Amino acid sequence: MHRYQQAQTFLSEQDPDFAKLIAEIGDCQLILKSERDPYEALVRAVAYQQLSTKAGDAILAKFKAHFGGKFPTPEQLAHAEFDALRACGFSGRKVETTKGIAQGALTGLVPTLAQAEHMCDEDLIERLVALKGIGRWTVEMMLIFTLQRPDILPVDDFGVREGYKRLKSLTDAPTPKALAEIGLAWQPYRTVASWYLWRVPK
Repeated sequence: MHRYQQAQTFLSEQDPDFAKLIAEIGDCQLILKSERDPYEALVRAVAYQQLSTKAGDAILAKFKAHFGGKFPTPEQLAHAEFDALRACGFSGRKVETTKGIAQGALTGLVPTLAQAEHMCDEDLIERLVALKGIGRWTVEMMLIFTLQRPDILPVDDFGVREGYKRLKSLTDAPTPKALAEIGLAWQPYRTVASWYLWRVPK
């Protein structure tokens, strides 16, 4: 049985448009990065903020090359030169944000993977948005792809809202607040629902 079969069946029974979409796309292929810890997941998410995947990949490649081809430890990142990180392609604001994440990992504000696994979604969001430059969306990406949380709906995500607009043939995408209300029907499988909404054909 496919690991997301229960979620797919549930969503298909909830909504005929979802049933059609799931039949068209096939099984959910959500790829998880559970070997990463919250510190690395957050730094990676910041690298991709407001950029294409290709541009984010290029920045991360330069970033790792600067640290000898490996992802830096929080200590290494905290002590890295500002201009050296700018040279990797980070904006000044992103340099400040990534350094803040590194400091947070050193002080214990950013939990280890083991600690995060014992915290609920909202507690993690509330704790990590205290970091400068980290918003709810960034933490939600970590919850989905690193911590494998099954019930995350990133309502601020442009792709998710546009996907719902196309799924329902709407003139306008729903507001984040409206999508949050709509998404209550998809509990407890909102992560899989989000994955499919990202893939609604254009």
